[in-house]
Amino acid sequence: MAHFVIVYASITGNTEAMAKAIAEGIKQNGYQVDQIIAYDAHASDLNQCDGVLIGTYTWGTGELPDEMLDFYDELQVVDLSGKKAAVFGSYDSLYGDDGIAVDIMIEALTKQGADVIADGYKIELTPNAEQLEACAAFGRWFSDQVAQK
Repeated sequence: MAHFVIVYASITGNTEAMAKAIAEGIKQNGYQVDQIIAYDAHASDLNQCDGVLIGTYTWGTGELPDEMLDFYDELQVVDLSGKKAAVFGSYDSLYGDDGIAVDIMIEALTKQGADVIADGYKIELTPNAEQLEACAAFGRWFSDQVAQK
């Protein structure tokens, strides 16, 4: 059975809500998924799963949040060759960004050899019910893509 890991950082609960909905979609497909808050995550743990999802909000005008920095640093020395991955997150355009932290994480995963199989999935501010269902659908789609290896 395919095993997935979602590592996420969330300050307001927006990205956490996305992570939970994506995880629910993965579970609906019958797969195992671990959700880990970025503070508690270790990049080396990603080697133990079939699919990786990273969720991050964008801080300020386009930075990774503090909660994600240690994980990001660890990620720089992990070989993720062939590992399928995706990144999602929330942002606030009031600060002039469009979810840049999601793009930063995509670049980091790609640099480490991961096969990022989807564009960054971004939602501005709090996801509504329709957007949360879209997150669940994304989880179902992603898990099916990984399981088809």
